[in-house]
Amino acid sequence: MSSCICIPHAILLPSKTNWNSSKSNNGRRQGHCTDVPRNVNMENLQSGYLFPEIFRRESEHIVKYPDASLIRLGIGDTTEPIPDIITSAMAEHAFALSTVKGYKGYGEEQGNMALRKAITENFYKDVGLKSNEIFISDGAQCEISRLQMLLGSNMTVAVQDPSFPAYIDSSVIVGQAGKFQPETDKYKNIVYMNCTPENGFFPDLSTTSRTNIIFFCSPNNPTGHAASWQQLKQLVEFAKANGSIIIYDSAYAAYISDASPRSIYEIPGAREVAIEISSFSKFAGFTGVRLGWTVVPEELVYSNGYPVIKDFDRIVCTCFNGASNIAQAGGLACLSPDGYQALNSVVGYYKENAKIIVDTFESLGLKVYGGKNAPYAWVHFPGKISWNTFAEILEKTHIVTIPGSGFGPGGEEYIRVSAFGHRECILEASRRLKNFYT
Repeated sequence: MSSCICIPHAILLPSKTNWNSSKSNNGRRQGHCTDVPRNVNMENLQSGYLFPEIFRRESEHIVKYPDASLIRLGIGDTTEPIPDIITSAMAEHAFALSTVKGYKGYGEEQGNMALRKAITENFYKDVGLKSNEIFISDGAQCEISRLQMLLGSNMTVAVQDPSFPAYIDSSVIVGQAGKFQPETDKYKNIVYMNCTPENGFFPDLSTTSRTNIIFFCSPNNPTGHAASWQQLKQLVEFAKANGSIIIYDSAYAAYISDASPRSIYEIPGAREVAIEISSFSKFAGFTGVRLGWTVVPEELVYSNGYPVIKDFDRIVCTCFNGASNIAQAGGLACLSPDGYQALNSVVGYYKENAKIIVDTFESLGLKVYGGKNAPYAWVHFPGKISWNTFAEILEKTHIVTIPGSGFGPGGEEYIRVSAFGHRECILEASRRLKNFYT
């Protein structure tokens, strides 16, 4: 499913398994049980992951309004076709697998060296990285969990608030988070770095506790804020002073329109304190193809002097057989001169969508952030509970958004609106929102 498509609700989605039919009142299944206890960390997770919950509510809405047309501006899934030059390369590679000459099985777990070199040349040419420091992945979200496995359960963690929920959920799953505290809507052992308009969406590091790991996303999902060079310099210096490692998520770097850094490694000293994860998903439309990369510099070492890259290489070789060869062929085509030019046109299309969305909400007198350096608009509804705003917009306009509190307690009173969508859907959403709020 695309994230913004006008769809008649009569096209119903597959129903989900009704676990409640086989559960007792305490939420546990009746009948035979094994003697295997449930992972206590899984028990510590709060409700479901954000995006499946959005899908569930969307499905309920479809049943309730079967004749309406739904516009999906929620989950950040790309909608525009991948340029032919890229899909042709993947198709050629796939067809070659049916020939003796073209068949190839397992590749290197770290990724095709030609692709690793192309990523180095295209994105890190001026910051001194080497291709052996690039690891090809099946996407940034999967890599977050592999990095958590690398670092282990004894780490302390800091996250931006609001931030992409996988940082927190993966921290809970590996046992870093401590107990959930309902009164604050936070986990006890996670440091939430408040990022609001009042502080320029950058945390006050002078009051931030020291942690082993700092998750930092720029441009940020969901706020759309791209950290400045000076802000990232502060972050690197903070990490170095505290002996911390930054896990820097640059998945939306292609959307940066100003002088904001596209990589943490543009900052002096970052190679000694930072791992960078990135993805082809949002700039190349590879949300379904699945391809990304991780940078682990040779200078990054543990407290005992052992290189982190050696342990990460072991994790990759143990837990991952490498990204699809077909997907990697597509990645190489993305980074060819013609492929990259074609992708920039698609990114420009989404940026235009973002401008339409921002202009729409601003015309309604609402304060809007983001939309310039990221494909998301972060819209403030003062005094309102974000899930209520989400429900109201869905009920009255048949538009799916994302409630800000799904990204952490700092997202309350906000909704995130995605610019991924066909232009006619974006314009129709604009019309519906203006009709409803005026």
